[in-house]
Amino acid sequence: MILFHRTSGRVVDKPLKNPPAYAIASVDHALRLATVLQLEGPLTVADAAIRLGVARSTAHRLLQMLVYRDFAAQSADKSYRAGPVLELAAHSRSETARLRSAALPVLQRLVDVVGESANVAVRIGATARFVVSVESRQSLRVGSREGMVFAAHRTTAGLLMLAELDPADLAAVYDAEHAAAVEAPDLRRLRRELTLIRRQGFAVNREESERGVVAVGVPVADGQGRPVAGLSVSMPSIRYEPERLPRLVSLLQEAARSIGAQLAD
Repeated sequence: MILFHRTSGRVVDKPLKNPPAYAIASVDHALRLATVLQLEGPLTVADAAIRLGVARSTAHRLLQMLVYRDFAAQSADKSYRAGPVLELAAHSRSETARLRSAALPVLQRLVDVVGESANVAVRIGATARFVVSVESRQSLRVGSREGMVFAAHRTTAGLLMLAELDPADLAAVYDAEHAAAVEAPDLRRLRRELTLIRRQGFAVNREESERGVVAVGVPVADGQGRPVAGLSVSMPSIRYEPERLPRLVSLLQEAARSIGAQLAD
């Protein structure tokens, strides 16, 4: 989410998405639960408590408030699902949940190896949404982006997914309707960048989505070889070493193949 120091908790660089000066934990917890319900489907009070790292009574109160405001609904089996405000097509939820389930253990191993935070994101139109994040254990690290949405051309995963589009489809993404809703890039420059990404098979994002952050990513393909997501590692720019790039890309590609194999199964 942002670059920060674990021990002091202070912001060490200003991201393009600025966190509030006085964060409210309960609001953050409720928003995270709403994101989980929308992206992954039903969960129980116990699941919610584990996910947030809070007591079951706290998770229950949060879920009840989401029900009251129609962000959630309670099923007969006492589990909670996305309510009318968040309702998505069942296929969309199941695919996202499957991707997250396949990616999470791979990301955890990747973080252990590279020592930096790892993410998987999908493209939705002209935006990229992070569906799973695993943070580095280093005190100075890039925090979780799970559930966050950025302009696709400003994220590693978004660039990787845009690079898979043919010229007509790319133009359609940034037609007048989309341009009014999201930040529109310089298409001529973007096409040149996407051509390079497509040729080399990976993307490097230097401070495009957050100042002081560098990300390196590769595409993730499903069982039919179709690119469905982008896998990336994010690090403070002061730790980025270009000479490590070939090994980092190799590790990412190996991890992407593991996720793809899980999706195929």
